[in-house]
Amino acid sequence: MLDLEPARIKLIMELRRQGVSNRAVLTAIERTPREIFMPEALRERSYENIALPIGRGQTISQPYIVGFMSQELKLNKRIVVLEIGTGSGYQAAVLAQLCRRVYTIERHRSLLQKAETCFEELGLHTISTRLGDGYKGWPEQAPFQRILVTAAASEPPPLLLEQLAVGGFMLIPVGPTWDTQNIVRITRSESGYDSQELLPVRFVPMVHGIAVDSPPAPQR
Repeated sequence: MLDLEPARIKLIMELRRQGVSNRAVLTAIERTPREIFMPEALRERSYENIALPIGRGQTISQPYIVGFMSQELKLNKRIVVLEIGTGSGYQAAVLAQLCRRVYTIERHRSLLQKAETCFEELGLHTISTRLGDGYKGWPEQAPFQRILVTAAASEPPPLLLEQLAVGGFMLIPVGPTWDTQNIVRITRSESGYDSQELLPVRFVPMVHGIAVDSPPAPQR
């Protein structure tokens, strides 16, 4: 059995040095076993501070990025979050410990099913999942106080902007898929939207539609 505890402790110390200072965020990351969200062949690398492949051309995000985005969402137990791009489920698992509820959408059925298994294993019952097109969001549950997009778009999707509550904001990587993007905070006001660039990043591209390997399935 792998002893990952020293690597976990080292990672938390590294995140602190990189500027992830919110105690609740650090605690959520420390309590979330990243290894269960990883392919078995890569589990010994679970606490390396890098993104790693999880199949279907997707990655599990770098822990620093998970920490940074979780911190920038400024969450509390009254806030509901929409996440676009469930992927491994790791980011949603961290968020679920920081907010009231997470609604998360994934276009790959195989990834979503594995993430759901991890949520069940961890007893995370405040996460609702959907197989679907992230560009369309989850209008039945809108408006959302926070929206987190974990894939890069050339511009913020209009339907997601519409699903933001007034006073709420979205974090989304914006920019060309072949180059560096920027995490942008887009805040909705009574009169429109205000944008602020936060951090240069490299994310997998946001793609329209449900993946061809993913026939429709009931939402959880």
